[in-house]
Amino acid sequence: MTRTPPDPAKNRIALSMGKATILTEAMPFMQELKGKTIVIRYGGSAMADETLRHSLAGDVALLALVGIQPVIVHGGGPQLARAIGQAGVEPQLVDGMQVTDLDAIRVVQTTLAGEINPDIVRLLGSYGAKAAGITGIDCNLFVASQLDPKLGFAGEVQQVNPELIHATLADDIIPVIAPLALADDGQVYVINADLAAGSLAIALGAEKLVHLTDVAGLYRVLGDQGSLIQRVTSEYFRELIDGGTVSNEMLPKLESCIRAVEGGVRRAHVLDGRVQHALLLEFFTPEGIGTMVRK
Repeated sequence: MTRTPPDPAKNRIALSMGKATILTEAMPFMQELKGKTIVIRYGGSAMADETLRHSLAGDVALLALVGIQPVIVHGGGPQLARAIGQAGVEPQLVDGMQVTDLDAIRVVQTTLAGEINPDIVRLLGSYGAKAAGITGIDCNLFVASQLDPKLGFAGEVQQVNPELIHATLADDIIPVIAPLALADDGQVYVINADLAAGSLAIALGAEKLVHLTDVAGLYRVLGDQGSLIQRVTSEYFRELIDGGTVSNEMLPKLESCIRAVEGGVRRAHVLDGRVQHALLLEFFTPEGIGTMVRK
């Protein structure tokens, strides 16, 4: 019996049909999110690994292309730690927390606003997205007070004035925000980017808040990969925090999620930023990835 060799054209058609099916499945999710604002807390490996940086930039550009309004709040990443070291600023800790003295805040402000922020804007632009670099100082976006005198120029958000971000989004421009803030006396403070993203999401009336992390999501049992929680309420998050089963690194992210959904944000997500296209997989597939939080 003569066997007919596979037809390469048919294989290509089958592959193309599979891709078309994926797009068709994604369409209802795109329609649901069209015109909605999504605040993305950008940090961790997604910010350090070059492949992941480009993957995220392409994803954010695609979100904007289909009519979704992404807003990025970034941290300092390894660039900030490197800049502080090169400036000869000695790290100081009080009760396990980083002290930001006068020398450190100068380096932080220069690096966040002058290096990291414009680099993210440049990368988004290379994927055809219109983006603008903004700091929390601009138009008093974030107004802060001193977190603790022992911690120097580390602040906490007291007020968010989102008019600049609303205007930027109205012009179809993606805001890229550095976590700096002004106090009433004009002093600049660095603020926790996790909590800043949550506060901004509330002020913008965002549909979603997304934290890109270096873990797959939240676990019921710390370190147990099989105990990943896919959907959870903010009340359960609070129970986990009160029960002491959450790592110190995750605490501000979870606190940010809780505040956001209790402040009116419809959903908050903790995603593994080490996974390429994590945003698209969470937003545009029925299964999703990571942990989704609702009130």
